[in-house]
Amino acid sequence: MANITAAMVKDLREKTGAGMMDCKAALNETQGDIEAAIDWLRKKGLSKAAKKSGRVAAEGLVAVAVNGNEGVVVELNSETDFVARNDDFQTLARNIAQVAAGKGEADVEALKAAAYPGGGTVADAIANAIATIGENMTLRRAGALKVGSGVIGQYVHNSIGDGLGKIAVIVGLESTGDAGALADLGRKIAMHIAAASPLALDSTGVDPAVVEREKKVLAEKNAGKPAHVLDKIVESGLKTYFKEVTLVEQAFIHDPSKTVAQVVREAEKAAGAPVALKGFVRFALGEGIEKQEADFAAEVASMAG
Repeated sequence: MANITAAMVKDLREKTGAGMMDCKAALNETQGDIEAAIDWLRKKGLSKAAKKSGRVAAEGLVAVAVNGNEGVVVELNSETDFVARNDDFQTLARNIAQVAAGKGEADVEALKAAAYPGGGTVADAIANAIATIGENMTLRRAGALKVGSGVIGQYVHNSIGDGLGKIAVIVGLESTGDAGALADLGRKIAMHIAAASPLALDSTGVDPAVVEREKKVLAEKNAGKPAHVLDKIVESGLKTYFKEVTLVEQAFIHDPSKTVAQVVREAEKAAGAPVALKGFVRFALGEGIEKQEADFAAEVASMAG
C-alpha cells in the first residue's frame, strides 16, 4: 500500500475542494496517484473542481512584448521572489521579451542564441545575471502569436513593471477594422483569459486525450444506465465542459450574460469590419513546476547549529 502523507492529502484537497477524509480515501484507492485520485473523486461526485488548480508556483517573472502585429510572452524563473524585485532581473526579463518579439521567436533554444542588446547572446546575458545576482535563473518557455492584420491584445496581472508580472496574456484579433476599438477589445479579452484560464480557443483545440478522459469520467460516473441514455449524458456533459474550458464559449467576465464569441461579434460594429479570434498565449508564473516547500524555522535552526 502506498504511503499517503498529509502533504498529499492537502494537495489533493486544494486541487478538488473535496473533504479531507474523501481525499485520503481517494489516494488510498489509487495508490497515491494524484491524477487518478482526482478522477476517482469526480466519479463519486465529491470533487468541486473539474480542472486542476493550485499548482505550486516557481519564482521569477513572466514578460510580454508586442511588436506591431506580433506578440510574445516569456517566462524567466529565479530561485526566490526577492530576485524578481531586482531591477537588473526585471530589465533582463523585459529585454528578452523584446528580443523575442523582434524575431517572433517562441523556440527557447533559438531565443537563447539570439543577440542581446549591448552585446553577446541572450544566454550570455542570463549567465552574467546569474554571476552578478548570485542566484540560478532559467529561461523556461516562450510563446508567440501573429496576425496578418489587426492587433495583439495584451494584459499583465499582478504587474510589477511595464510588461512584467505573474500572469501574462496575448490574444490575436484578425481584422481590418479600427485599431483603437480592436485594442480595447483585445485588452478586455486578454483580461478574461487571465481570469478564466481557457484550455483552448474552441472545442477543436482541446487535446483529444483530455476529451477522452472527460468522456471516461462521465461514462463511469453514470455507469449502469442504458447505452442510448449514457451516450446522451456524455454528449451533454461534453457540451457543458467545452463551455467551461474553451475561450469562445466561456461567459465573458465583463458581461457574463454573453459568451466571448457573442462579444466579438457585437464588437464588429464598433470596429467597422469582421473580427476573428486567431489564438492566445497565457503564461502563469511557475505553473506545472513542482517546488519543494522548505521549513524555514528548521532551516534557520540548522544554520545556527
